[in-house]
Amino acid sequence: MFGIDSSELLVIIIIAVIVIGPKDLPRALYKVGQIVGKAQGMARHFRTGIDAMVREVELEELEKKWAAQNKRIMEEHPPETTGELEALPAPGAETAVADAPTFVAEAAHLAPEAPSAAIQAATDGPPYVAQEPVRKGDAAV
Repeated sequence: MFGIDSSELLVIIIIAVIVIGPKDLPRALYKVGQIVGKAQGMARHFRTGIDAMVREVELEELEKKWAAQNKRIMEEHPPETTGELEALPAPGAETAVADAPTFVAEAAHLAPEAPSAAIQAATDGPPYVAQEPVRKGDAAV
């Protein structure tokens, strides 16, 4: 634990019983436990903060290393953009402008029919026949 042997721990317990007394010893041990717990929590919080700072420094170093490697690779193999930019359409250019009127006309033609077809399909079924509830004791037909 703290480098204390069992014989040293026994001597500490005997002195604590004599000095503090058996009546107040549980309360004293409770307070010592609270203090040790708070100290461990503070040490854990400090260690977590240090670990986070170390990780951030390592990430910055890796980003610098990757940026240097990327720059070296880009210098060794420059991108070939001579004919590729000409083949791409200009930004904001409309590619399907000619197809738009046909699509809009088809959508306008189909939209009014869909609700009427659904209503017709719903009314084609057998008519609703109201039946009286079957009472207990009535003969089944």
